[in-house]
Amino acid sequence: MRVLSIQSSVSYGHVGNSAAVFPLQRIGVEVMPVYTVCFSNHTGYGAWRGPLLTGDDVREIVMGIEERGGLERVDAVLSGYQGGDSIGDAILDAVARVKRRSPNAVYACDPVLGNAKSGCHVAPEVQNLIRDRVVPAADLITPNQFELGFITGTSPDTLESTLASVDLARERGPKTVLVTSLERPERPEGTIEMLAVDGDGAWIVQTPHLAGKWNGSGDVTAALFTAHFVRTGDAAEALARTSASVFELLENTLASGQRELQLIESQEAYAAPSMRFEVTRVS
Repeated sequence: MRVLSIQSSVSYGHVGNSAAVFPLQRIGVEVMPVYTVCFSNHTGYGAWRGPLLTGDDVREIVMGIEERGGLERVDAVLSGYQGGDSIGDAILDAVARVKRRSPNAVYACDPVLGNAKSGCHVAPEVQNLIRDRVVPAADLITPNQFELGFITGTSPDTLESTLASVDLARERGPKTVLVTSLERPERPEGTIEMLAVDGDGAWIVQTPHLAGKWNGSGDVTAALFTAHFVRTGDAAEALARTSASVFELLENTLASGQRELQLIESQEAYAAPSMRFEVTRVS
């Protein structure tokens, strides 16, 4: 399996490609990482060093891969945080190039916009790009609950309203949707859920809600779900394996007392996850 992953890179810690690449490699995926930034650390620290790449830089790198034949037999294109509309345009161009060479390739987009607590934290032009151009071009998206609402102009909270919002998102283009960090009021206290929906149905999984916020966990989630879904075509299985792996990663990180994801230390969680959470069909 071959994935073209266009995301950020940091030297210290794990976000973007620095979070997604190793778990994918650990489960046997060949990854071609293309970087959108090369920072010392993620921006959650408030200070960082290193360059931003431009949309033209990304295009040049993808064209170079294409010239070597690297866009043949690509199974998926993966993208995450998009810091500017030029990067977004370059990603869409890369998707088009891949699909000309590998018509069955899946474009999986994590539409990073923000969260319910802090709202949108990307520029207005990026918000518009993601909602109006990127999401319609995607085959699979992995929004959190807030991002799903922004994309569809709704306010999903209950299971029913979330499923209705997913239906609206799927009408716009992507046929598969993974809703991460789902917090519906009717769930048992101390839990959090993920919901996966495709043309065959909808499935939900519930795990304990671990106290903490770890940058990069969404990037790992999007990468693993994409790989498992593309490999199997089974959203329920992809949801089960992804939730098990990510929970163990977060559990290990919490136990370590560290701010950064314990990505390497948790590698067996990707290769052989403990399948301890039940996936339930809800539609």
